[in-house]
Amino acid sequence: MTRAAPPSWLKPLIDYAPIAVFFLAYIKWGLIPATAALMATMTVVLAVSLVLTRRVPMMPLVTAVIVGIFGGLTLWLNDETFIKMKPTIVEALFALILFGGLAMGRPLLKPLFGAAWQLDDAVWRLLTLRFACFFAVMAVLNEIVWRTQSTDFWVAFKVFGIMGLTVVFALTQAPLLMQHGTEPADSDAPDATDGDD
Repeated sequence: MTRAAPPSWLKPLIDYAPIAVFFLAYIKWGLIPATAALMATMTVVLAVSLVLTRRVPMMPLVTAVIVGIFGGLTLWLNDETFIKMKPTIVEALFALILFGGLAMGRPLLKPLFGAAWQLDDAVWRLLTLRFACFFAVMAVLNEIVWRTQSTDFWVAFKVFGIMGLTVVFALTQAPLLMQHGTEPADSDAPDATDGDD
């Protein structure tokens, strides 16, 4: 049975609402209340996704679990260190998952994006390697920033820097996709990624 397409506003809500609420709460109340607001917003947007689509996207779910752990420690111990470490853990985890997939001969970006990009396996491996390296670099960069800069600087880096660097990196992959990509498979064919996140 074909699953109904989610509303077009759902993905931007999941991707951007938590970070927007976090930033606004930080400006008004500081990092500890902003952490609580981030946790609450992530819970709400994932619940909305579950109600509307009967599924929760895998990457936001993994992020939400880590936010729950490190945000919970931040609130419980009243210690900002844990929430500042959260991007390091998330980025490092994504890097390890992608590197691990490559080590087992499985470019894990293919099941995630195979419906959108028609690429051969060699290109999927290269793209997965590039993303794995990018996530690893971002994990190291977050560690450097939060350990050497002020909280205000780190929050700006988390909200604008990480997002900006991710967009720039993704754009640098466009030539690879344009050079090696082909037209999507016939829409009547079964979706090999259906059910995967």
